[in-house]
Amino acid sequence: MKKRTVKAVAVALAMSTVFAMGSANVLAEEETEAAQAAAEVSDEDQAAADEVAALIDAIYVQERTDDTDEQCAAAKEAWDALTDEQKELVEGENADPDYFGRDTGDASLDDAGNADEIGENEILVVSFGTSFNDSRVEDIKAIEDAIAEAYPDWSVRRAFTAQIIINHIQSRDGEAIDNMDQALERAVANGVKNLVVQPTHLMHGAEYDELVEAVTEYADQFESIAIAEPLLGEVGDDATVINEDKAAVAEAVVAAAVESSDYDSLDAAAEDGTAIVLMGHGTSHTAKVSYSQMQTQMDELGYANVFIGTVEGEPEETACEAVIEAVAAAGYTKVILRPLMVVAGDHANNDMAGEDEDSWLSMFNASGLFESVDTQIEGMGRIEAIEELYVAHTAAAIESIGAADEAETEDATETAALEDGVYTVNFNTDSSMFHVNEALDGKATLTVENGEMTVHVTLVSKSIVNLYYGLAADAETEGAVLLEPTTDTVTYSDGMTEEVYGFDIPVPALDEEFDVALIGTKGVWYDHKVSVTDPVTAE
Repeated sequence: MKKRTVKAVAVALAMSTVFAMGSANVLAEEETEAAQAAAEVSDEDQAAADEVAALIDAIYVQERTDDTDEQCAAAKEAWDALTDEQKELVEGENADPDYFGRDTGDASLDDAGNADEIGENEILVVSFGTSFNDSRVEDIKAIEDAIAEAYPDWSVRRAFTAQIIINHIQSRDGEAIDNMDQALERAVANGVKNLVVQPTHLMHGAEYDELVEAVTEYADQFESIAIAEPLLGEVGDDATVINEDKAAVAEAVVAAAVESSDYDSLDAAAEDGTAIVLMGHGTSHTAKVSYSQMQTQMDELGYANVFIGTVEGEPEETACEAVIEAVAAAGYTKVILRPLMVVAGDHANNDMAGEDEDSWLSMFNASGLFESVDTQIEGMGRIEAIEELYVAHTAAAIESIGAADEAETEDATETAALEDGVYTVNFNTDSSMFHVNEALDGKATLTVENGEMTVHVTLVSKSIVNLYYGLAADAETEGAVLLEPTTDTVTYSDGMTEEVYGFDIPVPALDEEFDVALIGTKGVWYDHKVSVTDPVTAE
């Protein structure tokens, strides 16, 4: 009986083992089939996500084309067709789920500022732009609104210089914002006679230069045109140069930082060991000295616990690591990070306050040198004092047009003939785009030989490709002799050199206006009035 029992148990165990093995095989087969099905679904999901990524990358460009509107619509339509899981898979050269998925505020609160029926007088407010809806309303629109309120008899319109941002807003929110060419073409089509361009840029940097070049192409489409100063005004030669604009900006942004903090004053923050770090963009342009000048301005105002930094780390002393070292060396144990930027957009949200390890917030915390690091994501455009400064710059530009319009025409007086030789002279023009390079302080070189005068003018760039001594209409006639450019090298105050175009222009008489036409890279001729004055024998 005992042997039978043992045998029965053995048989039962064998059968259960066989059954278990069979079940395991079945389960394994089911798991394999499920994995294959999941892989197939994943491939389909990834393909759909990749298609959207490619559509986003196609509109992540700085040039508008005839296909841009269609491409923007296609990208959003494809995104909306994805499942939530598929949206998380979107990844391209520039594409990611945040492109359409990040909530940056209500775009309907903004105004694209591109209406027609402008009238004869227009103020075109030009910004780099931001895809962060709340910041666009609070920082950019706030400036536009302040200017519009100050000048109700002028039509205030908007242009962005970053087509990448324009495409982002258009595709995601359906809001179409003019780029520079579109805004200027709109002004011409609407019969605008007097145009004032007010940039919201911080300084006379690369973007400001590009703006000037863009406006140059349309300069003679208007009876009068003026480009207002950027926020910080003139650059100056070195880090010691400060001005009223820089002082006003320094006072305004520091006051705003204190107001948004837990302190009653900047001194109270300093006593508590707190430093305020203002993060700008930074640039390799010669205008980068503006950041050093702002640090000088802070020191002059007695703001010892305020430090200037830049995302790009140019100038070098504004790099994040250098600022961390400077703040710690000064004995401060707490930090408030705030943008020194007109708009609290991508740089403020990501480069300054982002979660990635290379953000300023992360780097300050990772240093282990500070008890606390807080951020204020607020652009300067929402500060009333900053808005008033832009209004003042616009006012100066409008007044310059008025002064030109109201100036009385005086009879030209004959100037005594100069002896043969070389002279330093002032070269005066009716345009804020066609003028002597800033490195030469408005001076040109006049050569007098056998009683004939020729002035050599070094310009700001290579955007003007030919000149004509006379009117634009004559320049386009067959056989017209065009003035060919020379390639001049200029050296700026920081030692940087650049190749630009220069021209040798005949001078009929000193102190008298004469006609010079120019043609730019777009192939359109424009008329200008110029004069040569104040000759001084060159050393």
